[in-house]
Amino acid sequence: MDRYVSPLSERYASREMQYIFSPDMKFRTWRRLWIALAETEKELGLPITEEQIAELKAHAEDINYEVAQAREKEVRHDVMSHVYAYGVQCPKAKGIIHLGATSCYVGDNTDIIVMTEALKLVKKKLVNVLAELASFAGKYKDLPTLAFTHFQPAQPTTVGKRATLWMQEFYLDLEDLDYVLSTMKLLGSKGTTGTQASFLELFDGDMDKVNALDPMIAEKMGFQACYPVSGQTYSRKIDTRVLNVLAGIAASATKMSNDIRLLQHLKEVEEPFEKNQIGSSAMAYKRNPMRSERIASLSRYVIADALNPAITSATQWFERTLDDSANKRLSVPEGFLAVDGILDLCLNVVDGLVVYPKVIEKRLMSELPFMATENIMMDAVKKGGDRQELHEKIRELSMEAGRRVKAEGKDNNLLELIAQEPMFMTTAEELTETMDPSKYIGCAPAQVESFLKDVIGPVLEENKELLGVKAEINV
Repeated sequence: MDRYVSPLSERYASREMQYIFSPDMKFRTWRRLWIALAETEKELGLPITEEQIAELKAHAEDINYEVAQAREKEVRHDVMSHVYAYGVQCPKAKGIIHLGATSCYVGDNTDIIVMTEALKLVKKKLVNVLAELASFAGKYKDLPTLAFTHFQPAQPTTVGKRATLWMQEFYLDLEDLDYVLSTMKLLGSKGTTGTQASFLELFDGDMDKVNALDPMIAEKMGFQACYPVSGQTYSRKIDTRVLNVLAGIAASATKMSNDIRLLQHLKEVEEPFEKNQIGSSAMAYKRNPMRSERIASLSRYVIADALNPAITSATQWFERTLDDSANKRLSVPEGFLAVDGILDLCLNVVDGLVVYPKVIEKRLMSELPFMATENIMMDAVKKGGDRQELHEKIRELSMEAGRRVKAEGKDNNLLELIAQEPMFMTTAEELTETMDPSKYIGCAPAQVESFLKDVIGPVLEENKELLGVKAEINV
């Protein structure tokens, strides 16, 4: 309790995402990379024995952390401390561990591997958010609701159609994520300035063997290729591309959560509220949209965080500088941990989102007379009325009805006023029949069906092995 602990690990991110960025994941990956390097060098003809490879593999998982930590206090170098610790466990192989490599061989390749695994987890949760929203949109595709432009009443839509707007944002994020994921490559083993000079020396000037090194390492580590050129590090623009995907997801989540917060204020929908949950320390009756607020809050952090790797990428000098290191240790893991928490919250909120049709209907019906005026005017024109005169009269009557609602707090009586005007050639009963909300939602239900069938359906089918994730919500 006497040291700062990141809320991202204590309150927001899942255990699975936390492990991906854990020291244990990092150092186990380092050992896998050292094994891949040694195996590849042996296959290309260097005097490395099967016995040495077997020894390295035997101790790939049981990392002697205490030895590495004690050594780092002496030499102040994390990579060489772990080379030393691995060598203590593997006395026969210690002379060939990290052979020809620089620290970035394990550091940068591990960063790429970790980000790739983290992107896969983000994708899994993003697909599940789309699945939950698809279920919600399908359920409420026909339920008319008042739509807003400028947060002012506009033509009706449906609750399900509004959900497809949230889905489309997330779908675009998934497209971006899939693209970036498909382009992830390892750094490979490029050496101190990216020239592979040490390996050319090791292989006695045999360029064919040097050229074979990176592809063989990539295959062993589960990647299709390495970046063809680099300095000592992979281009920091890769971090920028990755964090931009996370920022896009955060923006989409904010859009949805803000809409839900506004709708909860209108009492039309409500995020999950647990039986014993307290909304306010002072106002016991309150049911605050705290999960949607948390989505917006964390998302704001991620959107701002995406600026970090962009600045880092822009300010790298020549073949490498080290002013990226401290920043990367913060900006990349914390961006992923925050998005992980955001997506868990999205899953939780959408899965338990409560809809109140009666409130929705009441608000819609209070505004529908204004929206029905165009149809009323067209019907009167069909009966011989003058469109311009009818338009002016509707404008006058709408202003009067609006004044009554806003200034006097009374019900909207626009239909009564219209029925009293002979030029409209209609009765109050006939006008009441025009107040069926389903007449004013246009193609909304069909659009929902088409979007779910043609766009989201194939995505969920393609990624069906990822479905079934349940939100991990902490505090």
